[in-house]
Amino acid sequence: MLGRNIGDEPDEPVNVDLSSMIDCVFILLIFFIVSTVFVEETGVKVNKPDVGGASALEKNSILLAVTSEDKVFYGGDSIGVQGVIGKIKPLLTETPDMSVIIQGDKDCTHGIVQQVHGQALLAGAMKDKISVSTK
Repeated sequence: MLGRNIGDEPDEPVNVDLSSMIDCVFILLIFFIVSTVFVEETGVKVNKPDVGGASALEKNSILLAVTSEDKVFYGGDSIGVQGVIGKIKPLLTETPDMSVIIQGDKDCTHGIVQQVHGQALLAGAMKDKISVSTK
């Protein structure tokens, strides 16, 4: 066998030390957990209008949904138009250049989507970082 001398006993068990490999795997696991960015979904299904040339969803963004019943949702909670500032202002204080994406249902009132847009501006979102999501 490889790594044995001629005079060694043939009945000696061969041990493989895996502790350094296990340490390396745990370090990699911790690295990937810490570096993962979580996107908080709106919690409701929105039937978005079909528009060509839609861009991809950014990883670090605030998602707001306007349903066909003109209800505004964030993180699965109905917050209403007046609740937009209270929910997203603390997030924008931490990361001022965070994108705000409004997912408007194709059957919702356009004015509600515009009110949510205005509330996002009042909360401190940058004008070029607010967008309306489509298919």
